[in-house]
Amino acid sequence: MDYVSAIVPPLVMAILFTCVIVTIVKHQGGAQAREDAAVDAAFSKAEAARQAAGDGDR
Repeated sequence: MDYVSAIVPPLVMAILFTCVIVTIVKHQGGAQAREDAAVDAAFSKAEAARQAAGDGDR
């Protein structure tokens, strides 16, 4: 039974570490998507304003 008590702490730490990494990766992907959407919206707004200003001059 000594081998069981020797392997349990490293095994538990490995499982917890894997869970932490998975959580970080999942949340990072979500934040990136929101940032990309915000940048796309800003570019769209700027492009619409540029076109509106250009159309008004003609």
